[in-house]
Formats: sequence, structure tokens, C-alpha cells
Amino acid sequence: MRRRLLLVLPALALALYAAPLAYLYAFQRAYVFRPSQERVHPAEAGLPGAQVHEVATADGERILVWYVPPPASGAPVIVSFHGQTGTVARVAERLRAFAAAGFGVLGVSYRGYGGSTGVPTEEGLHRDAQAAFAWLEARSAGARRFVHGFSLGAAVAVRLAAERAVDGLILEAPFASAVDVAAIRYPVFPVRWLMHDPFRSDLAIPNVTAPLLVLHGTEDRTVPIAQGEKLFGLAGGTKRFVAYPGAGHNDLPRHGAVDEMVRFVRDLSRAPSALAE
Repeated sequence: MRRRLLLVLPALALALYAAPLAYLYAFQRAYVFRPSQERVHPAEAGLPGAQVHEVATADGERILVWYVPPPASGAPVIVSFHGQTGTVARVAERLRAFAAAGFGVLGVSYRGYGGSTGVPTEEGLHRDAQAAFAWLEARSAGARRFVHGFSLGAAVAVRLAAERAVDGLILEAPFASAVDVAAIRYPVFPVRWLMHDPFRSDLAIPNVTAPLLVLHGTEDRTVPIAQGEKLFGLAGGTKRFVAYPGAGHNDLPRHGAVDEMVRFVRDLSRAPSALAE
């Protein structure tokens, strides 16, 4: 009996470990991407002046964007990338504030989110960002173009800013890499070997030359502030980090983060060297 237990117990322990590991591996994208299929009109989100456009991507998908044209020639334009959950409407509070400040706005709905075709993946979101930015470039000659990303959207924004000429990069609650966050949440599993969509912002951000603003809450339980600090430390050039005591992951606007973003854009629109670390 004892010999049988010595044979059975290791096999049982292995099965108890392997089963959740196999589940996480098979369904990992359901944890990384949480899209809503609901198609929200900008007016429902408090942006009645926004236009809805379809943008074709390089691989044949069609993504929706919300566009508020710059109100005057030379006014800056902000491209905004939302987080893993919901739709572009989840960052509508930021978009409204940007438009109210006199900026043009482009909110991007990723593939598989809120009326856009396709299925989200890391490479797919990168293609969406490239297509949206090229679409904006064709309509905003002479304007300063800034990129904003929240949470997962910050990773999309970093990679875009590493590859395209932008005038400023705003990262709200960013992570250094998705694999870092996954390793924190699932420390007993070898997630670094298994993730399909690692979102290695830590590898991309050294290639960003635009001025950088990073905003993070000290009580963020979704993406710990240490992740934002790590990413900030890897960035070169002109940069600023703002920590918000008591703020979590989703409530930075209530702690004044949007005002900081608006000030960042205004300062750089007047003088590119106005930001100090």
C-alpha cells in the first residue's frame, strides 16, 4: 500500500499542477484581452462632436476610430489607446478632456473590440496602431501628434512611438512587460516561456526619442507601480514620472492625471524642451 502511494502521489501532484497550467496556456488570450462587442456611439460617451471612421489595416481588418479634428490649424492631436477591457468608450473621460482643451483626438478601437473586425493579438494591435496613425497623418499635416496609452494600451503606445515620429508619449499605469505582470500573478507557472503576447515594452522603450510622461497610482493592484518605475528607468531622453498617492489602476483621472496630461501636451506644443525630469 505504501509503495502504491509513493507511486500515485507524485502522479497526482503532477496532474494537479499540469491541469491549471494547460488551461492557462490554452485560454491565455481570454485573460490578456477582454473585449466588448458593444458598439458605442461617441455621443453616448459624451463626445457628440466626434466622427466615427473605419480604417483598413495592413492585414485586411477594419477598425473603428473616433475622431475629433483639431479645432484650429496647428493644434495638437492625441492618439489614445485604451486598456484590455471594454471598448474605446472606457477612455472617453480622457478624450473629452483632451477635446475640451482644444486638442484634436483620435480614439482607437482595437480589432475585436466595439465594432472592429478580427481577433485581438499583440501583433494585431500593433497593426491597428500603425494603421490608425497613418490615417491620422494623412489628415493632420503640420500638427504635433502625441500618443497616449492606458494599461495595455500603454504597451501599444510604446511600440508605436518606438517606430514612428511622435511629439510626445503619455503612459498611464503602464507595465514593463505583460510577462512581468503574469509572473507576479501566477508565480508557480513558467509563464515567461508560454505567453503568446508578451508585450515587451521594456525592449521597445529605449528606442523612443519623444518626451515621455508616465503616470501611476501607488495603490495600483492590477499593474504595480514598480512596473511603471521599471519602464521609466529604461527610457532615455526627456522624461517625467508622476506618482499619485492612494490612486489605483482605473481612477487616475480622479487624482488629477488628466490635468497633468493636458499640461504636458500644452507645454510641448509651445516649446519641445519644456518638460524636465
